[in-house]
Amino acid sequence: MSDAGDHSFSWKIPPGDNLKRQVCDDCGWVHYENPKIVVGAVCTWGDKILMCKRAIEPRSGFWTIPAGFLEENETPEHGAAREADEEATAKIEIDALLGIYTIPRISQVQMMYRAKLLSDDIAPGIESLEVGLYDWDEIPWTELAFPTVTWALEHFRAVGDRSDFAPFTNPPGMKLD
Repeated sequence: MSDAGDHSFSWKIPPGDNLKRQVCDDCGWVHYENPKIVVGAVCTWGDKILMCKRAIEPRSGFWTIPAGFLEENETPEHGAAREADEEATAKIEIDALLGIYTIPRISQVQMMYRAKLLSDDIAPGIESLEVGLYDWDEIPWTELAFPTVTWALEHFRAVGDRSDFAPFTNPPGMKLD
């Protein structure tokens, strides 16, 4: 399709669909808006967990695990590893899908992995003010950026080193509509 400026769009239900979409009045092309996928990982070095203090909005100045939007043409695992590198210059090895969380009000699906750091050589990336390796009791729980960070950390602790678990989903009653 050429530049959208050359076309006019109307909200209508395309043939074979049941939802209103933006449809080009000239050629019938349908502009689909779909949820965004966020990928990340609970990364460990021994008993310590990698945490990153956000340098960007939303929630700048709050703590998170390395995570961000999946890019075109990459697998979720590759995206999680890329985010760890971008946010903490960390190299990781992913070993399991920990959880899949949904946040409909912001149209996100979040896939969080369990991973091990290949080295404790970490430093703040462009999106982080600080990074650090924290014991469970040292995690700044009251300063976590998002509920899904808490969920992923709690689910990580629940499974420990087990490999025989199904990925977690939103905790009961925590749909974040």
